[in-house]
Amino acid sequence: MSIQSRSNPSDIPHMSDGQVWDQAFRNHSIHTCLMEMVLSLQQAVADHITQLATRHQQQDLVPEEQGHNQPIWGQEALLGRLMFQMVNHLQFGATGGQKFQPPCPSEDSKGDVRSREQAQVSKQIYKIFYQLTNFEDTSINYVLSNRGVETSALYHGSFQDYNTYQGNKYHEDKNTLGFINLGTSENKLCTDLLTERLSRSDMNYIDDDLLQYSDWRGQPFLREEVAQFLTYYCKAPAPLDPENVVVLNGCSSVFSALATVLCDPGEAFLVPTPTYSDFVFSAHLYAKVDLVPVDLESQVSDANTHPFQLTVDKLEQALLNAKLEGKKVRGLVLINPQNPLGHIYSQDSLMEYLEFAKKHSLHVIIDEIYMLSVFDESITFRSVLSMESLPDPNKTHMIWGTSKDFGISGFRFGTLYTHNKEVALAMSSFGYLHGISGITQYKLHRLLQDREWIDNVYLPTNHSRLQEAHRFITNELKSSKIPFLSHGSGLYVWISLRKYLDPCTFEEELLLHRRFLDKKLILSCGKTFMCKEPGWFRLVFAATPLLLKHAMQRFYTVLVEQEQDWVVKQLEDAINQEVEDLPASDASQSYSREVILTSGLEGCCSDLGL
Repeated sequence: MSIQSRSNPSDIPHMSDGQVWDQAFRNHSIHTCLMEMVLSLQQAVADHITQLATRHQQQDLVPEEQGHNQPIWGQEALLGRLMFQMVNHLQFGATGGQKFQPPCPSEDSKGDVRSREQAQVSKQIYKIFYQLTNFEDTSINYVLSNRGVETSALYHGSFQDYNTYQGNKYHEDKNTLGFINLGTSENKLCTDLLTERLSRSDMNYIDDDLLQYSDWRGQPFLREEVAQFLTYYCKAPAPLDPENVVVLNGCSSVFSALATVLCDPGEAFLVPTPTYSDFVFSAHLYAKVDLVPVDLESQVSDANTHPFQLTVDKLEQALLNAKLEGKKVRGLVLINPQNPLGHIYSQDSLMEYLEFAKKHSLHVIIDEIYMLSVFDESITFRSVLSMESLPDPNKTHMIWGTSKDFGISGFRFGTLYTHNKEVALAMSSFGYLHGISGITQYKLHRLLQDREWIDNVYLPTNHSRLQEAHRFITNELKSSKIPFLSHGSGLYVWISLRKYLDPCTFEEELLLHRRFLDKKLILSCGKTFMCKEPGWFRLVFAATPLLLKHAMQRFYTVLVEQEQDWVVKQLEDAINQEVEDLPASDASQSYSREVILTSGLEGCCSDLGL
């Protein structure tokens, strides 16, 4: 059966701002949140039953090994955590209107009595639940603080799909039935080039200094090389200062640390949405900083010359709304090239956003982690570090790393460049907890230093392979008449599957997402990017041709099944309406109604090839 197109009006619920869960679920009803929890719980129960069945089949285990082993602990802990989330959601989400408030480990700055009472009630619910459900022996139990409960729940909610994938990865030889992950933005196209370069003799160097504690900001030789690298590739008008460079284990660590040193708990950043999904996790983990969405729309209009356009007017409105709700906004977070949209801000637009921030005394954090992944030669990327005169240099902070542009996310490298010495000094303290090993820093230094290999081998090959993979995916989407946005940069396309949602709601988006998971295909749904509109998904294409081919086969299988179910549902509704018009005064007539319904469905489905 062919995949047909249809459109449905959007049902976009609205929620007010709050703490991290409020931010994550801003545009979703309580029903949506509970549905997600129930579906997660359903999967956890199925996994738990599988674990138990496996354990009972192991008859040769000695008695002491037949107790709760670690996998069973993990499953029971997960069940308990999910059930607790549902209880907590009903306790505070339902009574507080649209807000879902997680347990708060401490009072706010005003010593709010209601916050203390909710925290105590939440703690009591948690203890009682675990006592009643006999989960005292699990690895996560009621001895956790409220903060521990919240952190565990936040982690599980953010990385459940990824953790599932890690336990059952697709492999073309060893595990063809495993999960294919087109949800995590990783570049797997040039592992051959990186493997060869990292295997050269100049990488195999060790001395005493590399085996000892280093400068918490990063080894001086690496910070010097990062400054030179960014000066060259960002086209900075003057050499960048190594003293303004801070190196940590990943860009998320850099962002989390920045949120901590720039904001007090409960303060906020403005973030144009849809945006990188893990900002919520990173901003809240240490800093307890909220994200205030600047909602962007896909519809082109007089105010929007292109889909999801960011304007200063929208920034002003979001800032005003935040102030009216009592939030203190400390900064603006931008991603350039944008994730998940792939859009690149022009220098004029970027200057407007920076002027807006200066006007309101806001910091600006610009994540440029995809700056070398612009593969369309007709597009020009301009780094914020290339600008001759920044409106407020002391409040402008740039983040970059090698995870995306070089496809070495396992190296865990991220760097901050800031003109503000005070910020750099405060950020350095996080190197104590989030530093990188000396040997890894040396390898990164050698890699970034090799401009000849980067310019003549790696970047041309990487861009060529990205173009080829992008061409394959976009041709597939075009042939199926699936709308998408793509701007020739990044590792992904932003696709619209709204026509496969009936009705077009976040609940239906979640169900479609689960359907992909059932077919062992991971995509990222728009809800996780805080998108205002249901039905959008991010699809990562930076994978090998064979993997993409298998992934798209699973993708189409899901959409065909979704379409077939929709047709069957329409037939059921139509036949039910006809049957309701028949008299049903006796049993024989009721029997006739059943026969009509069953035979009608079977006949129609057969005619349609279902």
